Amino acid sequence: MVEFTDSNFNELMATDKPVVIDFWATWCGPCRMVGPIIEELAAEYEGKVVIGKCDVDENDELPAQFGIRNIPTVLFFKGGQLVDKQVGSAPKPTYVAKIDALL
Repeated sequence: MVEFTDSNFNELMATDKPVVIDFWATWCGPCRMVGPIIEELAAEYEGKVVIGKCDVDENDELPAQFGIRNIPTVLFFKGGQLVDKQVGSAPKPTYVAKIDALL
C-alpha cells in the first residue's frame, strides 16, 4: 500500500493505472473500519491499480485540494482525473465495484 502525502502526490499520480486514495485519520472510528478493506484491495489489485492512504492530520494541501470535509473519503482516479468518490464507510463490495469500473 502506498502512503500519499502533499509532497509525493504528483509523482504517484504519474501512472497509467487507476489510482484510489483513502483519506483517513488515526482517531477516526469509521476510518479504522475502512482501513483493513483498503489494505485487502491494495493486495488484490496489486499491479493493476495504485491504492493508498493519506493521513489528513499529517497532510494539509491534499485534503484541501480535493475538498475533503468528512473522513473516511475514498477518491477514485482514472487518467489522472477524479471520476468517483465514496464518503463514509461502506462494505467491501462497494469499493470493488468502483475499482472494477475503473479497469
